[in-house]
Amino acid sequence: MATARCIGRLQHLYRQDVPVAVAILARLRRAAGRTVHETPDIWGIDGLEDLARVWEKRREANGADPAGSEAPPELLSQHARHQREGSTRAEEDAVHVAVTLWALHQQSVRDAAMYEPGWSLGRAVRALARGGGDAGPAADGEPEPDRQQARSAPRLDDELNETLRKRFVRIGTSTSFDMLAVRLREVVLLLRTARIPLDYARLADQLCRWQNEDLRASVRRTWGRELYLSYSRQARPGGEGEDSAEDTPPLSETDEPDPGL
Repeated sequence: MATARCIGRLQHLYRQDVPVAVAILARLRRAAGRTVHETPDIWGIDGLEDLARVWEKRREANGADPAGSEAPPELLSQHARHQREGSTRAEEDAVHVAVTLWALHQQSVRDAAMYEPGWSLGRAVRALARGGGDAGPAADGEPEPDRQQARSAPRLDDELNETLRKRFVRIGTSTSFDMLAVRLREVVLLLRTARIPLDYARLADQLCRWQNEDLRASVRRTWGRELYLSYSRQARPGGEGEDSAEDTPPLSETDEPDPGL
């Protein structure tokens, strides 16, 4: 929710070439690949205020004081304090990474939305492979290909472009959150060149859960399913056209998304 609100608001203004939004996206792009607390110049514009509002509503729904008073940290056990801090940090990092990656993705694109619900990570990478996604990111100021053209011309072979496959595998085998953010950034640059969108609200939820070691394997499984289920759509008779949002697999019960992110 916080990610969708922040990006939805900025995306609408940026595509209308509103100067304030253009300046904000430039600042967000410079923060891509850096942590929340390394980039104080974007505090208040990177979705964390939206996240704070979600936390406030969550406290009210749970019967806490609407003024914001949960149990003070000093009254919590050490384990509870550690758990609360870990959960807060994971949500902050997930929203920050998702919003800054979107800003990089939307750069110089005014006629199309690079945040689109239903475009999971695996589906976007599959569409990139079908459109010939070997090309590196376009330099600033260079013309970018039409998105519809990039989505057309499905590949006839049964294998993913090997370079893209390896990039996707590298995302799945990341061993730290910083490494994961860097590898996602590499793929986002390719998606920008091909003008293929991504569901950043879904990605933010996955990034949050990835930081929980107990849920990391389920996130990786979901990414793999997103990829091969998108392929199964392509392989069906008459399925050579544009991918359908139905190809995005639902999250399992253990992958229940956090509506706040």
